[in-house]
Amino acid sequence: MPKIIHTMLRVLDLEKSKTFYKNVFDLKETHYVDYPEFALHYLRGKHSDTELELTFNKNRSTPYELGDGYGHMAFAVDDLEAIHKKIGDLGVETGKIVEFKNDETLIAKFFFISDPDGYKIEILQRHGHYQ
Repeated sequence: MPKIIHTMLRVLDLEKSKTFYKNVFDLKETHYVDYPEFALHYLRGKHSDTELELTFNKNRSTPYELGDGYGHMAFAVDDLEAIHKKIGDLGVETGKIVEFKNDETLIAKFFFISDPDGYKIEILQRHGHYQ
């Protein structure tokens, strides 16, 4: 049975990206492969075996154009307000916390941030479908 094992993002500043994902989401490097022209660094949190693959092209000096096809990735957390404060205290710009409802039924509670390369990240309170 297939399972998702990683998501890949191209990053301009590898150390800055690794630090961001460690500080914000407590992702730690699990594996890396270093080639002359590029490197692949895999990060994972303690609550999931799905990894984030950071691809670092060594000769790249300009930011990537994300285009209009990329949406976002999402993380579910136990305490949305606490992580919102933690991320803000790290100096990362946070969007406001939003409640998405169907009539009066809460569907999701979330906010957005961007990583150092501009990739959008949604952070959701564990609730209902979003576990």
